[in-house]
Amino acid sequence: MTAQRVGRKRMGTEKAGCGPLIPPLSESGRPLRQQIFERVRAAGSIPRVQVARELAISPASVTTLTSELIELGLLEETTAGGGDGGRGRPAVALGVRADAHYVAGIKLSDREHTAVIVDFAGNLLADVAVPRRPGPLELAAIVESTETLLIEVCGKASIDRAALSAVGLGVPGFVDSQSGVVHWSPILSAREVPLGQAVASRIGLNVHVDNDANLVTLAELWFGAGRRLSDFAVVTIEHGVGMGLVLNHRIYRGAQGLGMELGHTKVQLDGALCRCGQRGCLEAYVADYALAREATTALNWGGREAQPVNQLLESLYDHAKAGNGAARSIFHRAGRYLALGLANVINLFDPELIILSGERMRYDYLYANETLAEMRAMALNTGQPLPKIEIHAWGDLLWAHGAAALALAQVTENILGATRDLAA
Repeated sequence: MTAQRVGRKRMGTEKAGCGPLIPPLSESGRPLRQQIFERVRAAGSIPRVQVARELAISPASVTTLTSELIELGLLEETTAGGGDGGRGRPAVALGVRADAHYVAGIKLSDREHTAVIVDFAGNLLADVAVPRRPGPLELAAIVESTETLLIEVCGKASIDRAALSAVGLGVPGFVDSQSGVVHWSPILSAREVPLGQAVASRIGLNVHVDNDANLVTLAELWFGAGRRLSDFAVVTIEHGVGMGLVLNHRIYRGAQGLGMELGHTKVQLDGALCRCGQRGCLEAYVADYALAREATTALNWGGREAQPVNQLLESLYDHAKAGNGAARSIFHRAGRYLALGLANVINLFDPELIILSGERMRYDYLYANETLAEMRAMALNTGQPLPKIEIHAWGDLLWAHGAAALALAQVTENILGATRDLAA
């Protein structure tokens, strides 16, 4: 088995529509209006008769419910493609009314902050990226940076901030997505920070916060390779190591919203110090700061502590490519630990696909054939094929797209979800 590397593409342009492409007759017990709307948004454009067939309901029911959605301003009638060459009336399909709602997606990180604006159909309207100095910040500084970024991306999209229905916000660390509280993050100087509430109070909009690895997973689920998959995992390797998991077309967060912390599973008792404060975490052997630590020791680069991590890693990679044995051994060791982490993911969850994502996936030593061979050796030998591995070396805008997907999902749930139907 070899890893398939996927080149850089602009998210949201690969297929029409956005959101999970759930197979017919496999929907959950969510309100029927919501199921119809989400099926239309996922398809991009779809005739009523096909909606009825895929949901196994009568065409009359679809007509009634889609009429309600059109009256609410959420759907509109469009001309279906593949007509009859101009004879008779053109076929009519349903599509999402793109200007019904707008949302923003924002990713805050150690290296740069990114933001996007998308409409209700998932179309990208604007994006921005702003570099920042590494290191933890006070809550007030993070809130100010978030507002400044939002103002800039709204200006680029020519949309007033008040026109946004919600903002999705992603940060690294341990995040309670229900409450918006960040229990710990490397970009915040304090713990137990009510980030969602603080940002919402400042910008006057609904704000939904999540762990950044979950946002990458949402981006793949809504716009990327995971749209048609019921079960897949995303492992992110950047400043830290994260993981997102999709089960039955829905992201899994755990009972308290704090699950899937692959980077903080232990791979060495009393091992290297992790930035979370504990020892022996997978992240402490694979993340960028771990590689930088090894480089300063093994290559006697003690005078480079003030050098930015990105520059140090590029130098380390150049040395490895040039044949430097110590540099190559650093990547090889990190690859072995990554193989252990991936084998544990396979043994625990048996996903259909594992996507390795993030800037560090440019360093091909991390997914070399030796790494994949060790992963195979550590995974259970069941006689069945192992999951496919894909490499998606997206930049930070991918994470912002996931934050936008989070906001889109929340807006849809607020309008069409079960509590709304019960109150109607």
